[in-house]
Amino acid sequence: MAAIPREVIIIVHTDVQNFAVANLLRRPAAVEVAGFVTGFDPTTTSPYVNYATPVPGAEPTDRDVSALIEAFRERGLKPRLEFAPDAAPAVEPALRRAGFATEAVHEYMVCTPATLAVPPKRIEVAAPDTDEDYTAIDSALSEAFGGEFPPSAEGAARLRRTQESGGAVRFVRATDGGCAGGAICSAPAHDTSELAGVGTRPAYRGRGIAAAVTAALAETMFAGGASSVWLEYSGDGSRRVYERVGFRPRGTRLYLTLEA
Repeated sequence: MAAIPREVIIIVHTDVQNFAVANLLRRPAAVEVAGFVTGFDPTTTSPYVNYATPVPGAEPTDRDVSALIEAFRERGLKPRLEFAPDAAPAVEPALRRAGFATEAVHEYMVCTPATLAVPPKRIEVAAPDTDEDYTAIDSALSEAFGGEFPPSAEGAARLRRTQESGGAVRFVRATDGGCAGGAICSAPAHDTSELAGVGTRPAYRGRGIAAAVTAALAETMFAGGASSVWLEYSGDGSRRVYERVGFRPRGTRLYLTLEA
């Protein structure tokens, strides 16, 4: 495979980071703090929903970082960030000085209309239509991720908001009429969209559901005008699934947290 020019890689990092900023600004109680955007959602205290990200090229001072920490503390939340470090190289050192530690480092992949490879239509992928559909998807994704995100009315409502605000939710029905697996794609920003939460209930794994849902979401975003879709993966198994659909590795995202 030919090497990707460095200038192209930098542009991709910036696009992904610009998307992260725009996406957090959509949160119900988003706050801009000294070169950072914090996406607060009063309906949950989950650190995976309430977190911050820097604007591309940010060069925060120690005082800026202190202001960011205070924005979390005054809401009783753990200070936490997700970002592509290459899009803002000065941010990580400033956060480390304040005591932030690595929670995770995730690689991300990008798909474009030119690389998308739609699998054979063996599996019917649907868009949710009823409250029962959203509830079933929320419950199925909770089960798929080992209960790390308990199912809730708020979770189902967030799925509906995603679908109704320019993003997309897709799922495969289970034999019992519920959900076998699904995923979501945020509304595009800066010409790209994030595909997340790809999950399949254990009893339905190994049937191609993840690939089918991923391809359907990418197709939907491209049909709506997005030039790319990106996602993070958590292991070689999921990476191979996404590669078959047309996603290609492009960089890393860093997750930092500050414990009490």
